[in-house]
Amino acid sequence: MVCLACLLPLFLVPIVNILPLLFHFIMGKIYRVFGWEYRKPERAPPACPFKPPANRVSEAEADVEPVPADPVKPGNVDVKQD
Repeated sequence: MVCLACLLPLFLVPIVNILPLLFHFIMGKIYRVFGWEYRKPERAPPACPFKPPANRVSEAEADVEPVPADPVKPGNVDVKQD
């Protein structure tokens, strides 16, 4: 004998997967009664659980030397005075 709690996931998974389709079908019927057009919203693509590696530096970018910052002249430094 198999307990009912063990069989429950077998029946719940298909029902849960059908819920979005059923929702859009019912909303389409409701909108049609009012004379409106129901369009399914665009769904976001599923997020990938694998995170890509950090941005790698290409060989072309590695050859370029960083631009040095402009030197600060001692007279141009702003000093707050109260």
